Amino acid sequence: MKLDINGQVHEVEVDPDMPLLWAIRDVVGLTGTKFGCGMAQCGACTVHQDGQPIRACITPVSAVEGAKITTIEGLAGKVAQAVQAAWTELDVPQCGYCQSGQVMAATALLTENPKPSDADIDAAMSGNLCRCATYQRIRAGIHEAAKSLA
Repeated sequence: MKLDINGQVHEVEVDPDMPLLWAIRDVVGLTGTKFGCGMAQCGACTVHQDGQPIRACITPVSAVEGAKITTIEGLAGKVAQAVQAAWTELDVPQCGYCQSGQVMAATALLTENPKPSDADIDAAMSGNLCRCATYQRIRAGIHEAAKSLA
């Protein structure tokens, strides 16, 4: 099976039902995408499939063959840079474990909606949990990134 991850095609010999998360981490060796809950409830495993956020912990590799998968390691472009800069400037992460998923979700949001309201942010980010409860800083980071893109 061939997986296009971060613009590089990887030939992987795995069970087609293997969750994408484990193919990314254990087979390809990209460990930025995190395991949180294994039930698509926390968002730590968020990656992009053709630009849309998905949960890698429940997505079988067979479902993404032929798609372009982007992980936190391959996230690039103007919006991604704005989000990453805002995260650094506002010191958004506390422990940082969930942040790759948060950044992936925030980048997808700002790509679709460059001027989100608080309600837009809350709706887009509601599936991404942060055990340190940095939600106010995450929201501020998204607003800061949006402002820098304007």
